[in-house]
Amino acid sequence: MDKIAIIIPSRLDATRLPNKPLELINNKEMILHVYEAAKKANSEVYVATPDQKIIDVINDNKGKAVLTSADHQTGTDRVYEAFKDYLKCEPNIIINLQGDMPNIKPQAISDLISYMKEGNCDIGTLASSFSSDNELTDENNVKVVVKEKLINGKFSEALDFLRKDSNEYENYYHHVGIYAFTNKALVRYVSLKRSKLELERKLEQLRALENSMTIHVGYINSSPLSVDTKNDLMEVKKIMEKSS
Repeated sequence: MDKIAIIIPSRLDATRLPNKPLELINNKEMILHVYEAAKKANSEVYVATPDQKIIDVINDNKGKAVLTSADHQTGTDRVYEAFKDYLKCEPNIIINLQGDMPNIKPQAISDLISYMKEGNCDIGTLASSFSSDNELTDENNVKVVVKEKLINGKFSEALDFLRKDSNEYENYYHHVGIYAFTNKALVRYVSLKRSKLELERKLEQLRALENSMTIHVGYINSSPLSVDTKNDLMEVKKIMEKSS
């Protein structure tokens, strides 16, 4: 039987929006919104963080948090530390869920887990259509290029990830910051050196593609907002306050 772990890497010293995991949305910390959405996917959930303030928020709400090193270069390195040292490498499938997507739908996480159980790829992730030209041109919104057009219930192979809008490609979508790894893929990924394109574009998933690891992408109807800036925070507050 597959053992699944959802690990949410989170830290306070983000460059563009410091302390964002503790920003309040509907009187609840952003990291707690993400944690609660992950719990609804019916898996074990852990927050991996170097910050005691985040640990305290999760513990105060009866969640599970792991104190990690402050020296990690990427969120995936932080996830790996929790996987290796705290979970003793036991999970077969590890979900790296970004801590800045407070309106992620639990069903999207569950669908990704179901696909990963089929064993078709090293890494699985999700994407949605672009809802506006602004969303398309904003370089904070990562684009994923896939082999075949995405439709509900089907996954397609990722060919590239980029930040800039491009006319070069036919099938590209708004990438959603969630990654599902097989345990072997996670171990291999963190053993690889940071790649040329990864450093140039500041997109760690390119390390996998540049080392011939397979990434499959599934489609979701809604695009959870990744909070990178103050404007993003204001936007997600509006969305979530309206739907509460």
